[in-house]
Amino acid sequence: MDIYVCKAGSYDEKIVNDAVERVFAACECAKTLGANTRACVKINVIGRHAPSDAATTHPAVLCAVILALQKRGVTDITVADSAGGAYNESAMTAIYKACGITQVCQKTGVSLYTACKWTGKKAQNYALVPQFNVIQPVLDADFIINVPKLKTHMMMRLTNATKNLFGVIPGLQKAELHMRFPKSDKFGAMLVDLCETIKPNLTVVDAIDGMEGDGPNSGTPRHIGLIMGGESTYSLDLAACEITGISPADVPYMANAISRGLCKKSFAEVEIGGDIGAVKRIDGYKLPANSKDATFAAHQSGVIGKMVALIEKSAAPHPVINAKKCVGCARCADICPAQTINLTNKKAHIDKKACIRCFCCHEVCPADAIDVKRLSFFNI
Repeated sequence: MDIYVCKAGSYDEKIVNDAVERVFAACECAKTLGANTRACVKINVIGRHAPSDAATTHPAVLCAVILALQKRGVTDITVADSAGGAYNESAMTAIYKACGITQVCQKTGVSLYTACKWTGKKAQNYALVPQFNVIQPVLDADFIINVPKLKTHMMMRLTNATKNLFGVIPGLQKAELHMRFPKSDKFGAMLVDLCETIKPNLTVVDAIDGMEGDGPNSGTPRHIGLIMGGESTYSLDLAACEITGISPADVPYMANAISRGLCKKSFAEVEIGGDIGAVKRIDGYKLPANSKDATFAAHQSGVIGKMVALIEKSAAPHPVINAKKCVGCARCADICPAQTINLTNKKAHIDKKACIRCFCCHEVCPADAIDVKRLSFFNI
């Protein structure tokens, strides 16, 4: 069995607890859990979002994971993540509280990591990056549970099990990696290197309410009704591709994992346990505004393909500031890997010529003040 799937129609406590417990009971790795286990639950808290925004791991899913660990005798449990902005105690404390994570940790009596330390770790089975800086609780654990939210993603098309591990990189150091690897294929290869290095023991996907549209921060909730789990992040991402209708070939890290023989070639090859047949495409699942454009040139030939490639720099979707919504917090300027954003009169401004279109600013804006501009030509 590669993945285990459970139908879960809502975030009702009993429904979620039962679904997550079924995942733990079905996965072989969970049988190694016990009183001596040091567990780290790596969630997704991209910023200050209410659970209803479907941008972060839902507190009910986190609570269910903790209860499943405690049921197996685990007492040393730490919940952790690193959001996209500054990585410090005050910032993470505020984010955890806004996302409902603090309350869950207090209720269940587990540790919530806010010390914000990290250590370098040599990469394993890497193709591009020999070492990563990783937040400390992930390195200190001997059992890592990865708990992502299924969402669309402006740069990678999809964020789910594999992409969620980018959150082990401390704060603004994520921007450095965006700058080192501005092209999506190289960035995807870096994510696979990171996944091979972290190797979570178990992944439990919050796919009850996912995100569609301009994810991972500014999309809209979309009901999916599933909890999925397994030891292979790649197989879970193939399931996410099946649900959203995104081809794995159009997800850079999936394409890279497949080319390296780390991932099965299609969802049809994935062995499923649990509610077999529950993973199916959702008609009309909205993709990011740039998803069509990003592969447009690649799917053209001859003169047309060359012409599209030439105008890509100016015609491709890019972030623009909505001055009416901008609150002048400077989070976009702080995260920008190319340092193309500055504040004038407490309003952000982007140097379009220098922009590398990584959409980091779009991810971290707390005021939803960064729009994605695209040419109507690409709607043809």
